[in-house]
Amino acid sequence: MPPSDKQRRPPNLRQRSTMAGEAAAASAEVETALDHPVDPTAAAFFDVDNTVMQGASIFHLARGLHRREFFTTRDILSAAWKQAYFRVVGVEDPDHIAETRNSALSFIAGHTVTELEELSEEIFDEAMAHRIWPGTRALAQLHLDQGQRVWLVTAAPIEIARIIARRLGLTGAMGTVAEHVDGVYTGRLVGDMLHGPGKAEAIKALAVREGLDLTRCSAYSDSANDLPMLGLVGNPVAINPDSRLRAHAKEQGWRVRDYRTGRKAARAGLAVGVAAGTVTGTVAAGVALRKRR
Repeated sequence: MPPSDKQRRPPNLRQRSTMAGEAAAASAEVETALDHPVDPTAAAFFDVDNTVMQGASIFHLARGLHRREFFTTRDILSAAWKQAYFRVVGVEDPDHIAETRNSALSFIAGHTVTELEELSEEIFDEAMAHRIWPGTRALAQLHLDQGQRVWLVTAAPIEIARIIARRLGLTGAMGTVAEHVDGVYTGRLVGDMLHGPGKAEAIKALAVREGLDLTRCSAYSDSANDLPMLGLVGNPVAINPDSRLRAHAKEQGWRVRDYRTGRKAARAGLAVGVAAGTVTGTVAAGVALRKRR
């Protein structure tokens, strides 16, 4: 029997965000040391890029993987082309939307989870450890000292998110989940990238699983894209905020912490605005082309 129109229709954005959030929450690591926290119903959620770390973690990861010949320039240029084509002509084509969404991490297809995790450990030490904002790290430690659990919530792959959380001594992490079968990546995503509404869905799913009271929880981010996440909790905080988030935080009376200064902050705000619309493939393609030159 041929599939009905309803069966053929791809999930809408809301459904993909929910799938991504549920997948991220299901994959969240919980350190055994905090299985029985002193304050079990309160927790803190931190975005990563430009909140915990200077710059984009996926950029540093992609650059490190390319240097190690984890993928070829041709692989990443193919993914970037699909993203560019989608932006120009693919908006109305559901099949192309699905293909483009999956191409975001298609360059890891055929590689093993173990391989990516081992390389990510090296890349963290090489390119990320010295980029952690001391001020944000201190805020996360404050929550831990109060007996609360702390999770990272990021659009970066869950593998690198877990490593960052573990190295910082946090409870765990939620990130974009790439599908794998028998420990080998298929090149497809589970749901969508963990971004915007997807982060809020991940936190809601985790709150149910862990018995959290979101009105007692905190969330930290640099971007207005994370307003769905920030709006879920009782204590939202803007860290190194872009202009939209800064204005919103001021209007709502939220706390603001900026660890940048002067012109550096202005340049970083511009970079964040550009990077917010850039997917994994495009970032990595830029790395590849720059190295080629």
